[in-house]
Amino acid sequence: MRFVIKGKRPLHGRVKVHGAKNAVLPIIAASILCEGDSVITQVPHLEDVHTAVEVMSRLGMDARLRGSTLILRPAGLSSYEAPYDLVGRMRASFLVTGPLVARLGRARISLPGGCAIGSRPIDLHLKGLEALGATVRQGHGFVEVSADRLRGSRVYLDYPSVGATEHLMMTAALAEGTTIIENAAEEPEIVDLANYLSGAGASIHGAGTKIIRVEGVPSLRGAHHQVIPDRIEAATYMVAAALTGGRVEVEGVVPDHLKAVTAKMREMGISVFEDENSVLVDATRRRPQAVNVKTMPYPGFPTDMQAPFMVLLAVSEGMSVVTETVFENRFIHVGELRRMGVEVQVDGRAAMVHGQSQLQGAIVAATDLRGGAALVLAGLAAIGTTEVRGVEHVDRGYDGFDVNLRKLGANIRRVRLVAAEESEASGLGLGPTASGS
Repeated sequence: MRFVIKGKRPLHGRVKVHGAKNAVLPIIAASILCEGDSVITQVPHLEDVHTAVEVMSRLGMDARLRGSTLILRPAGLSSYEAPYDLVGRMRASFLVTGPLVARLGRARISLPGGCAIGSRPIDLHLKGLEALGATVRQGHGFVEVSADRLRGSRVYLDYPSVGATEHLMMTAALAEGTTIIENAAEEPEIVDLANYLSGAGASIHGAGTKIIRVEGVPSLRGAHHQVIPDRIEAATYMVAAALTGGRVEVEGVVPDHLKAVTAKMREMGISVFEDENSVLVDATRRRPQAVNVKTMPYPGFPTDMQAPFMVLLAVSEGMSVVTETVFENRFIHVGELRRMGVEVQVDGRAAMVHGQSQLQGAIVAATDLRGGAALVLAGLAAIGTTEVRGVEHVDRGYDGFDVNLRKLGANIRRVRLVAAEESEASGLGLGPTASGS
């Protein structure tokens, strides 16, 4: 599939964001811990969500997505092995490891596949599980983890990994005794997972801070839970409004989750107004000014917004420096942006972006989720027609991206590749693979 975009049309109107992909995926994994049913609402229709539902089904659970409501019934949980094809498709599938050990005493999981944006090793996950009393064996492309009984422990994370924090927090919920996770990640999605687990009967304190304390309980009962809004989706629409010189209200958000992006946009001279559940971006008055951006763990500037924000810097006045501290290969979109006239030089983990008044439409290819979104945004700002191939990557993180952009006034349509183009795209590695978050 591809997007065909005719640019230079300011966006105007309102758009409502969906539930957060990076919140619902760990919640799905955590549902394994429960003996009762869970009902999760505000679930986005994304390829990664469908993959997670399939993982649950293959483990023996009854998992059904009806509209935006996901019903998870763990009564049939019987398999302790997550299939290779699913774990290779989505790294978040690895989060089922700890819950399977907590419920069934063992897990056998395929090693997660490579990732286009850089290595995301699972060593922190495994060290944490070992600290909780699990035995870990690796070989032949699989990880086998087992434990007669998990026991609480003190775990210090060398890096505040979101995935490792989530994995250990959910696993410790059924461990015997107290678990202390130090140097924990602080993302809102971790707080959302803790709220789901607490609703199911877990005892968790400190989620959203550097130290999380989990008091193990004998069992969890399941819960009704509404997923938080997707802050990355919201920020992407904010950037889309700004770079097209438009005026867009992004609804159904938590403004506090967007503070780092909002602060940078205001620093650029873009008007941003916050309400209780919405953010209004007004960029109709003047061209944005260059700023420097450095990605950091939350509450710093999110790495997931680095690529989309680079496009905004590319049409700003002056030179900006973007420093990426989270993923070593998260500048892979730069080559495609250059095809559209973006002037950027990369030196290690820093990129110098020279702002200019015009971008040009071109045929480009998405290689990861957020880089693909950046190419779509560049097409909205460019003169002429832009064709973005590999939109399967974009569909992994944005529910109805093209539909919502059309409602805001964008000229964007989804077109199926013909057979010859599909063959070419396959040769370029543009098919659906495990990629950026």
